[in-house]
Amino acid sequence: MIGLVGGMSWYSTMDYYRTINAAVQERLGGHASAPLTLQSLDFAQVRAMQLAGDWEAAGALLADAARRCQDAGAETVLICTNLMHRVADVVEAAIDVPLLRVTDAVADAALARGVERLGLLGTRWTMEEDFYVGRLRARGLDVLVPDAAARVELDRIVFDELTRGVVDASSAAACRRMVERLEAAGAGAVVLGCTEIQLLLGPDDARTPVLDSMAVHAAAAARFCLDGAALPA
Repeated sequence: MIGLVGGMSWYSTMDYYRTINAAVQERLGGHASAPLTLQSLDFAQVRAMQLAGDWEAAGALLADAARRCQDAGAETVLICTNLMHRVADVVEAAIDVPLLRVTDAVADAALARGVERLGLLGTRWTMEEDFYVGRLRARGLDVLVPDAAARVELDRIVFDELTRGVVDASSAAACRRMVERLEAAGAGAVVLGCTEIQLLLGPDDARTPVLDSMAVHAAAAARFCLDGAALPA
């Protein structure tokens, strides 16, 4: 059984649920689906904690949700968002089952493709802080991020648009320009390091491989369900 800590936002959590179940059904056929337990948090509450810088409260909230997943029988837990892996250590310490981290799924997918230099798109915290970039670099990956102005704009797109279900063509064009600059700087693949950015960008929007963090994370969860281990993509 897989435990999902979601709702951040519910748009991408819905895609996690769909992607995991589709992978299980494709492998097993028939009416097969994945055994899941979901704790869907109120993103308004989480967002208020982010803006207040109250990461201690946020960590406690997600840790409690992860424990509820474990108590419901989950044998691994996923935090269905990139940014909230900022409190992953707190969540991991609160449970007795493995925390399947999105950064590890992204690193596995990149290394399986022979990519060593990644361009990263995400929220400002994700692009600028060590909890995400540092974990990728610890796997031997070089990480490039957009310039400061682009990071501010992408953060706005995520929180003012995508996490509210707004998909804007001009924002998609802006993101494609960010991808082009990362590729020009030497990125061998582009990571969609926010689980909502896949609403704007897809494989056809880059010359290099696009690593959708939601998709590779969900695929790792499906492999855990099917094989008992999160094997590299």
